[in-house]
Amino acid sequence: MTVAGVAANVVGLVYIAAYSPDEGESPADMDARYPATDLRDHLVSLPNPAPGREEGVDLSVAPDAFLPVFAAGLDAGTAEVLAVSQRSFADAAYTQPAIAAAWKTRPSWGIVATADRTVQPDVERFGYERGQFRAVIEVDGPHLLMQTHPEAVVDVIETAARETEGTTGVD
Repeated sequence: MTVAGVAANVVGLVYIAAYSPDEGESPADMDARYPATDLRDHLVSLPNPAPGREEGVDLSVAPDAFLPVFAAGLDAGTAEVLAVSQRSFADAAYTQPAIAAAWKTRPSWGIVATADRTVQPDVERFGYERGQFRAVIEVDGPHLLMQTHPEAVVDVIETAARETEGTTGVD
């Protein structure tokens, strides 16, 4: 997430209910500053050795907790489909320090999901404030704001696009 943002063709970033770690900081480091969310108690771990490593762990949200913890605000049918089709993620994505902080070199915008039970809203606020994002809005919604509040998300993306129109990425 953060490393891709430093690609030469990236002109701006929009963080949606997201971590924004600094270089050398992991999402886990950011979480350690604040009370835990409900997500931690509902992760399923599966061994998945990575090439060149003996150990590796993938994580996913327990299907029975997917709706209340990850997909609150969606109808049960949609949440069920998302729960059974979710792609796991490498534990390392949460625990490894970022090697770059794109928000330091690209204009950034942030959306705080005030009812987020996946990423602590205070973690979102902290990162966006630290990064001096151009604009930060708060939406009274869950982690999946792009599905529950698409208009608010589109508004921020369109603002970022307008404000970066005609610019080029930074090398």
